[in-house]
Amino acid sequence: MTLADLPHDSAVRDPLEDVARQLLIEIGEDPDRSGLRDTPQRFARWWREFSDYQAGRVETSFPLHTDGQIVMVSDVTVWSLCEHHLLPFSCVLTIAYRPDERVLGLSKFARIAHRHAHRLQVQERLVRDIAEEVSKVAHTNDVAVIGRGEHLCMSMRGIRTPALMTCSAFDGIFRDYGPPRDELVRIALSGN
Repeated sequence: MTLADLPHDSAVRDPLEDVARQLLIEIGEDPDRSGLRDTPQRFARWWREFSDYQAGRVETSFPLHTDGQIVMVSDVTVWSLCEHHLLPFSCVLTIAYRPDERVLGLSKFARIAHRHAHRLQVQERLVRDIAEEVSKVAHTNDVAVIGRGEHLCMSMRGIRTPALMTCSAFDGIFRDYGPPRDELVRIALSGN
């Protein structure tokens, strides 16, 4: 059920508002106190916005004027939610591919990344999903994605220590160690 499916009767609340109210009660808060009165609505609205996110078109490409070139987009930052704890994690991505006859529009990399980040995730799957979609849209097997993420499920709970997790997906020319992979790793790690 989406928010649009709910009747426009003011007596009917979004079920996520009820979840938020119950959560506040369970942690010892009063959802009717002045600072929290609108929190259930904001909570529900945020969850709907996050999970209903539409990244837009990702198929836009342009004719390629060079041959054998590697294209990299780095420092693409996305936020996602850990499927194990429902806590946010940020992930800085470097995406690379060797185009065949056409190059993707620059914004398409961020659109693809956001499309996969806006659902419950684990970083390893996020990186793999992005690599697979870039490969499909760009019509090439020569794709690599490196993601470096900080997970609030580690920073705010449990061990309570900030750390960066790095994972990668290397396909095609990036699978084996060599100049394309070395260049990508150097660029991905230099910004962090």
